[in-house]
Amino acid sequence: MRRASGSLQVGERLRALCYTASDHTSVVRLNRNEHLYVCGEQASHLYIIISGRLKTVSVSRSGKECLLGIHTHGDLLGESCLLGGRRGETVTAMTPATLRKIPRANFLSALADDGLLEDFLCYLAHRLTEQQQVITSLVTADSEERLAHTLLRLARKLGTPRAGKLCINDKITQEELSGMVGTTRSRVGYFLKRFRDSGLIETRPDAFLAVDEERLGDYMEAIS
Repeated sequence: MRRASGSLQVGERLRALCYTASDHTSVVRLNRNEHLYVCGEQASHLYIIISGRLKTVSVSRSGKECLLGIHTHGDLLGESCLLGGRRGETVTAMTPATLRKIPRANFLSALADDGLLEDFLCYLAHRLTEQQQVITSLVTADSEERLAHTLLRLARKLGTPRAGKLCINDKITQEELSGMVGTTRSRVGYFLKRFRDSGLIETRPDAFLAVDEERLGDYMEAIS
């Protein structure tokens, strides 16, 4: 299943709302590897990604990182500020990125005034469902199946249809993939080679990775 249309719709409407209410928002520009915010900061703003790609990472007390997700154009970040308190994660730009920064109070007011509250709840429910699927995969699937699931999810989120494949244009490192899958970089490299040899994915001059959505989905069903 491709990314839910409701998620896309509310993303477009929220983005339009930010432009029409520009008196209450500001533009944030990040260089690659620059933090949008870090764990422990006071949470008072939400962000909508205009361009670029960012990753959300949590860090354990021992210093071990867990890559929670990769976000791109139209995605909303920092929703936890609606609860108050401090950030529980760090967000870092994977590429140069531009975002709209929205104060929490103005965001809540705009949701009510523009009738977006129901759409926003649907958007949050969609994000929650995605996270539940990731958690289920981490608990019940082996590392090969988790990588297949992660590639399929990234292809559906970031990929562009081209020549029968979903093409991911921006590079995602094996280290970043290993952080999402919960295994070693060497295991990720091994499984990627197997997937390429099986024709499930391929590298192209015009894309970092081309994913055969149907075949990779069938492969996941066969090994699960």
